[in-house]
Amino acid sequence: MGVSRVIKVLVVDDSLVFREVLSRGITSDINIRVVAKAVDPFDARDKILEFQPDVMTCDVEMPKMNGIEFIRRLMPQYPLPVIVVSTISEAVFDAMNVGAVDFVTKPDVQSPKSVENFIADLISKIKIAANANVSKTSSLQGTDVVVGDKVYDGIKLIAIGASTGGTEAIAKVIRHLPQTTPGIVIVQHIPPIFSRMFAERLNNTTGLSVKEAENGDYIEPGKVLIAPGDRHMRIKKIGDKFKVEVFFDSKVNGHCPSVDVLFESVAKEVGDKAIGIILTGMGYDGAKGLLAMKRKGARTIGQDEKTSVVYGMPKVAKDIGAVEKQISLDMIPHMIYNILSKKDR
Repeated sequence: MGVSRVIKVLVVDDSLVFREVLSRGITSDINIRVVAKAVDPFDARDKILEFQPDVMTCDVEMPKMNGIEFIRRLMPQYPLPVIVVSTISEAVFDAMNVGAVDFVTKPDVQSPKSVENFIADLISKIKIAANANVSKTSSLQGTDVVVGDKVYDGIKLIAIGASTGGTEAIAKVIRHLPQTTPGIVIVQHIPPIFSRMFAERLNNTTGLSVKEAENGDYIEPGKVLIAPGDRHMRIKKIGDKFKVEVFFDSKVNGHCPSVDVLFESVAKEVGDKAIGIILTGMGYDGAKGLLAMKRKGARTIGQDEKTSVVYGMPKVAKDIGAVEKQISLDMIPHMIYNILSKKDR
């Protein structure tokens, strides 16, 4: 991805050693400059006002105020792309819920390879975050609203693909769907372990049954299967039923799991009995697969620019003609309901 300007970054972490490791690492990229470092949220607030950074990296565990509470208080006053730096913990999803754009997991500082991978990942995410839309809004709130509650015929499966900003977008869509919704399969670009945490979180906060997909899981109404963070997922038709296959393979479009792998299998196996949805994310993964679905008669939906954290994947899909309807995030559950109940035909 080309970057036409130098991105000003504020690094917030209470560890002097880690602040230096992180700062030195990301400034190895000529397009990134660390303009300030802060030891806690109060120090960070002053540095934001003084240096006006483009992106902030923020630790979760800090003295005086944790990173999640800091982001919650910061965003309404100073909408700023924030990348959370955390140990492996569900806290990253709390941070995303209050406005963070993305997250990275802290490396083992004793392992040069671990630090190297961490820095490369963070540099990539800083460049994406610098162009993120942090003023996005959605009218969807709570967990008790559903768009319909009857059993539907025809559509057998809903396939969703997302990347940056996708964890919150997916949650906002599926928490508004009833238990009678056809089975849902999801590829979210997310690291291993976090895919399972994400599934468990959705299982506990929505009315649907959500789990990390395992090889051989069948697709059933009210059930959501999320691709593991290090394996592709595809659909196979078995008689009149559908099941998932999860498997290790090389990256497709730079990702494993890949949205295209899922969508192309849905096009082949499910045809016009499917709905394909592409949500916020950087890059082009999923566009060709969604086009393949549309050509086989599936209904296809893309998230609009205004409500996308990063309008990349939905834009590419729209530009190549893969998106039948492009709508705001809050309208996607209603569109799903209209398709399922044939109200839009």
